[in-house]
Amino acid sequence: MKSFMANPSNIERKWFVVDAADKTLGRLAAEVAKVLRGKHKPTFTPHMDTGDHVIIINADKVVLTGKKLTKKIYFHHSGYLGGDSYVKAGDMLKKNPVKMVELAVKGMIPHNRLGADIYSKLHVYAGSEHPHAAQKPEVMEINIR
Repeated sequence: MKSFMANPSNIERKWFVVDAADKTLGRLAAEVAKVLRGKHKPTFTPHMDTGDHVIIINADKVVLTGKKLTKKIYFHHSGYLGGDSYVKAGDMLKKNPVKMVELAVKGMIPHNRLGADIYSKLHVYAGSEHPHAAQKPEVMEINIR
């Protein structure tokens, strides 16, 4: 029996919609990263991008547990001297919830060129509307606590 190795000609991609309302951020990001990477498919190949496109809606309604809204801090540096900036999770959830969800998912995919291809299939929106109706996305239920 030979092992199956995916190549660009036999990869089939689907589109999924995930509703992030009242879902825990980390658990949601872990499930989405698994689908983006393609680990939910029997044709998964580690060195190929076999994953599907994922649309996350209602990113502004995501939930953080414990005291993360006040204690969790996002760090960014501009590259210039003294260019470091710190944003608390509560403030980021109010101002830019899309970036918060994107950073959570980005941290769970490979940090290389393959990861960049995988990350390009993630589409996050703060509201309940998205412009990808033409792709006929399927609703994906994520059962997390």
